[in-house]
Amino acid sequence: MNPAELAARLARVRERLDHACAACGRRPEDVLLVAVSKFHPASDVAAVAGAGQVDFGENYVQEALEKRAELAREPVAARIRWHMIGHVQSRKAALVAGAFALIHTLDSVKLADALERRLADSGAMQPVLMEINIGEEPQKAGIMAADAAALAEHVLARCPHLELRGLMCLPPVFDAGDAARPYFARLRRLGGELRSRLGIGLPELSMGMSGDFAAAVAEGATIVRIGTDIFGPRPVKMGAPVA
Repeated sequence: MNPAELAARLARVRERLDHACAACGRRPEDVLLVAVSKFHPASDVAAVAGAGQVDFGENYVQEALEKRAELAREPVAARIRWHMIGHVQSRKAALVAGAFALIHTLDSVKLADALERRLADSGAMQPVLMEINIGEEPQKAGIMAADAAALAEHVLARCPHLELRGLMCLPPVFDAGDAARPYFARLRRLGGELRSRLGIGLPELSMGMSGDFAAAVAEGATIVRIGTDIFGPRPVKMGAPVA
């Protein structure tokens, strides 16, 4: 896809996001747009960044690091903020810790401890979100809602280099618009319960994608993750990289 078409697609998404915010009385600047570039080439990331987009999300550690290296000499590289939005294996913690503006997918004590060990060596801080398996689906990553407080308490007590910023989820319905709204509402309520229990801010709710972000915004999303509506259909890749 050429840069002009990508810029036009980004503009349309931003317009729809503005309308979604207006419809529920929220300010557009209170909802961060993360452009999900999974499987799309670095040249497309450069084009979308050139059109003004700052935040980009990747699902696979290897792919993210390769794109960052490829874009390192591009004029837009300095202003891109990278987000890790896919499952991270604890053995990849050394590659991830301190390398992303935000990790959306903290889902275990094991991963928290692995990140903390790496961060303690460098002295860096790493903002994270806890990924909640909001639909309690056994095939999906994420911690169950009932276990979220225990993980948060572990991070607060044992991981001083992790900054817990909030929650993230993937609803069990895909591109289903308002059908996903009850799951977004559940995540919002969980965030409120954890704030009261733990006495910390937890300001972020990362929820909503191309097919349902308006419902997520209505339920309080502060971060939406949009891929297809910006970059177009995701290319099919054989042998996808391991997270």
